[in-house]
Parts: sequence; structure tokens; C-alpha cells
Amino acid sequence: MAVYTNLGTERLAALIAAYDVGDLVSAKGIAEGVSNSNWLIETSGKDGGTGSQGARFILTMYERRIETADLPFFLDLLDHLSAADCSVPRTIHDRDGASFRMVDGKAVALIEFLPGVSPTAPSADQARAVGVALARMHAAAQDFPGTRDNDLGPGENCATLESCGSDALSQIDPDLPEVLPRARAIAQTWPSDLPRSIVHSDLFPDNVLMLGDRVSGLIDFYFACADQMAYDLAVTHAAWCFSKDGSRFDPALGQALVTGYESVRPLERRERDALPLLAEGACLRFVASRAQDWIETPAGALVTRKDPMDFVRRWNTYRALGQEAFA
Repeated sequence: MAVYTNLGTERLAALIAAYDVGDLVSAKGIAEGVSNSNWLIETSGKDGGTGSQGARFILTMYERRIETADLPFFLDLLDHLSAADCSVPRTIHDRDGASFRMVDGKAVALIEFLPGVSPTAPSADQARAVGVALARMHAAAQDFPGTRDNDLGPGENCATLESCGSDALSQIDPDLPEVLPRARAIAQTWPSDLPRSIVHSDLFPDNVLMLGDRVSGLIDFYFACADQMAYDLAVTHAAWCFSKDGSRFDPALGQALVTGYESVRPLERRERDALPLLAEGACLRFVASRAQDWIETPAGALVTRKDPMDFVRRWNTYRALGQEAFA
């Protein structure tokens, strides 16, 4: 279970009392997530009844990966997008108007609970709906006043992969070191002049809540940053349109995702031309982070390491298909 810090009932009740959401009724640890502690919170609601609207929330304690200085950007972004009618949970501010509080030196935030489940085998209709939601998010974020640099760009990802070293990479898979020159080429040829907005940058199926074929929530914005919108579409394409191990590409999902996106925001010709390279860069990012995590995870750790080869296979598909992958 992803609850790294135990907070007793009394401490949780005192924490919830700092918000105008009623009294704490229950708190259940959430197993999903690997970086933070999360609880599903139920309160009595403002009118004292557990059935009242807004009685369920997500409480997150930021344990690692998130810099406290970045939290205003992430949490204000949720409020901005929610106010623009995007399917994004809003931040619940405390009675003093603060978007997060500190508990034992760690930041905690209370977030609106949205209904829905994450798809494990997405359909074309679901992929189309995600494309629509992503484009709407990009449009709504155009006037967001905050900004944050992408610290996981192709140059940084290439450097991460190189720091792992060929010997260590070959211990993961004998073919893995072969991507090093390809990584360098992507970093050297990466476009920098495509239309930009605030992007999600990590929109995997488990970061989308759906009710049937309708997107009910885009969540986990903790990689959000200012970057090229077509790159965010490419990340989402790589995340949604392949089997889990990357060995099978589903063109119908890819076509539906792009069609849904362009129904809201048509791509410029230069964006469409760049999509194959952007998708390779998306694969580089996850190959690099997974390789680093694999190497740094102790042998006896109770953690299921993610295979970077899952994204090498996607990378190979994009190199082979080029524009055809986005037709």
C-alpha cells in the first residue's frame, strides 16, 4: 500500500478540521501510487450528513519526487483547469485559503474526489475521448499564469541513460545499450519552435478516470510543465496505443486518439511532421527513467521494477512506421 507515513485517526481528524468540509468519517489508504502517501477521505459534509455533496476527497502527503516549491504551480493549475470546465479535480483550500499544509515537515494537500475507473484495455472510443480531453486541457492552460520548466527533456533523459553506463544497461537486457546513439541523435535534433502550453506529460491510462467512454477525470499532474503540445500528444500516444510490453501497436487506438485531439485543436503541419521524432523522444524518457530505477533498486527490495524494454519496443515501432503510426 502506498502509505509511507502513518497518521493516526486523531491527527487525520485534526488535519481535516482545518478545512471547511465537515468532520472526518473515515480514511482509507490507497494502494495505487509509488511516490506519495494517499488516503480516500470521507467527511460528514458541510451540512453534517455523509450523503452530502463533496463528502469524499483524496488526501496526499508528498513523500518524494515533488519539490515543495513546485506545489503552488501544480495545485493552482488544477484550480485553473477545473474552473475552465476541464475534467480535472480542484484543490480544496483550507480555512486560511492555503492550497497545502505542512505535517511533520511534509506537504499535504486535499483534492476533490472524482468518480470513475482507469481503463486497463482502452477502446477506440475511450482513446478518442482522451484526445478530446487532452486538447481541451491544452487550450484551457494557454492563459495559466504559472510556468515550470520540463526537467525531463531529451537532453536530460539522454544524460540519465548515459550515466547508467553500457555495462549496467546490458545487465538489464543485452540490446538496451544499442539505444544510446539513438538517444544522442534525438537530443541533437529535438525541435524547439512548436506551439506550447502547459502539458500533462504523463497521461497514461492510470492517470485517467472514465465512466464508460466519457472522461471523468485527468489526474496526477505532478510532471506538468511548459512544453510543446504535440509532445504531450506523443507521450499519450505511446502510453495508450500499445500492449503493456510494447510488442503490439493498435493503429485504431492511435487514429482515434489523434482524431479526438484534432476535433478540438487541429495540429499544424510542422507539428504533424514532428510527431514521429516526438514519439521517439517520449519513449527515450521512459526508457531512461525505468533503466535508472532498475539499476538503483536494491536486489531484495519489495518493488516490481518496470522493464525499460517495454518502451524500446515502442521506440522501434515509431522508427519503423514514421508518419504511418499517426495516420
